[in-house]
Amino acid sequence: MPSKTRGTRLASTLLATSLLAAAPVAAGDFVDWNDDGTVTLKLGPTYDDTEITVQAADLGALFGPDEQPFEGEEISITVNAGGPKGGISGPLYAFRGPWQELTGATLNVIELPFAEHYTKMMLDLRNGTGQYDAFMVGAFWYGDIVPGGFAFPVDELMETGDFPRWSYDVMPESLHALHSWDGVGYGVLNDADGQVLYYRKSALEDPEHRAAFEAEYGYALPVPPTTWQQLLDVARYFSGKNWDANDAEADSGMVLHLKVGEQGHYHFQSLSASFAVTPGEAVDRYHNVYWFDPTDMTALINSPGHVRALEFLQELHLTGPSAQIGWSLGEAWDYFLRGKAVFVFSWGDVGSLCQDTARSRIKGDCAAAILPASTEYYDHETKQFVAVETPQPVGNTTGGSWHGVISNFSANPEATYSFLALMAMEPVSLWSSQNGWTGVDPGFSYQFLQPTGSATVEDYVRAGWDAEDVKTYTQAYYDNFYAPTSLTYLRIPGTFEYWDILDKNLSSAMSGEKTAQEALDDTAASWELVTDRLGRESQLEYYQAAIGYGD
Repeated sequence: MPSKTRGTRLASTLLATSLLAAAPVAAGDFVDWNDDGTVTLKLGPTYDDTEITVQAADLGALFGPDEQPFEGEEISITVNAGGPKGGISGPLYAFRGPWQELTGATLNVIELPFAEHYTKMMLDLRNGTGQYDAFMVGAFWYGDIVPGGFAFPVDELMETGDFPRWSYDVMPESLHALHSWDGVGYGVLNDADGQVLYYRKSALEDPEHRAAFEAEYGYALPVPPTTWQQLLDVARYFSGKNWDANDAEADSGMVLHLKVGEQGHYHFQSLSASFAVTPGEAVDRYHNVYWFDPTDMTALINSPGHVRALEFLQELHLTGPSAQIGWSLGEAWDYFLRGKAVFVFSWGDVGSLCQDTARSRIKGDCAAAILPASTEYYDHETKQFVAVETPQPVGNTTGGSWHGVISNFSANPEATYSFLALMAMEPVSLWSSQNGWTGVDPGFSYQFLQPTGSATVEDYVRAGWDAEDVKTYTQAYYDNFYAPTSLTYLRIPGTFEYWDILDKNLSSAMSGEKTAQEALDDTAASWELVTDRLGRESQLEYYQAAIGYGD
């Protein structure tokens, strides 16, 4: 169960229609200091004139109506390109106005294409130029950032009480681990990535479809499927049928985003975990490992479990539109949001985007669940597949969990931290997670419903959510992040390169250029070369620490 922190202040996240009666004693364009000890952050017309109210005391000791503690300073933060209403980039723009008014400083948002972001960040860090003060990083970049001494630790700044307040205590351990290194905190709370299954509940519960499915497959249609094998059956059943009333065209079973260079490899990671991970009570040579043998760094990516999972993914993708081979993330999401697929498995953005009726036709019919489990997994110790009578799902933190890390070469680390901490405050973080366009996904205690968290259904309904959608959505993420078995996260030096190699080979497999075995054999061979070039012994040490081997 997640830690229970200060009671929720969700009511303070209401928009301009807020019922709070506080009167400003000092009003600005973006910040009002109110007579009841609260502060209103005003985001402006680009963000529907949203107003978020926080406690003045929670802004920290440096801030007050007559204080601008960083007046004249200028900071630059890099982020994946997306614009003022784009995923992860959008909140930086949204809170730039309030932060600049609070501090007297200037924020430059530096948008970089995803394919270039890592490279430009590392160039700046290795040269020590300090061109950028912070980076909205993916957690898989830590292995290249922290051991090199490039990251600025934030624990001491958090403890001063001078800055906006937030806490690692609200995080599941699976996410907390992604924000720290050797017990030291470097990342500032923002996004919480993990993949879950989304499904059209009305389609799966339709009596005619249920009868037809059982007649064809010999068992009752599960709502939702609890195994990947069931899901494939259900996806095949619905594929090619016009089961959605929004248009006259045939619809799909599963939709994926498979464009090379656009994070499509994450689908394979999440799906393959329950095929390729041998469950156990602890991480050892054979149990709870996925990427490499933790005794010698031999690549495991072409193990029989991984190969079978890729063969399964090849079959699953046939239940979706053929164009998805070239689709990026947003294109796949929009297909599902238009009502064209029964299933998609992806990040938390999908659940919140389902509530946006300007983009979604399925609000109120967008259910979620932890990813299914496989009915068989490969045992790395016995070298055999094991059939499972009661398959257990494997949780994941798949993705970037994009969040701010301050450069050790920043000339203004305190000012930079104050901005990142402002976005990490509970009411601000909650607002970001409730609006799908932000790219900020849920995973913290105040975003889960009672009793596992401190939020209520009513809090989400006031923010525009369908009550039934949010119940399954938040439960799916709670189940995922607290699953007894979870896919270990790779964040060692060279992770970006390892994953780029995997991505390209997966694309070849999904397009039919290579078999699953060929694609993963080629991946493993290339990984061995990367490991040798970076230093097998040092890579092994980093890998063991990253997955908790020997703890």
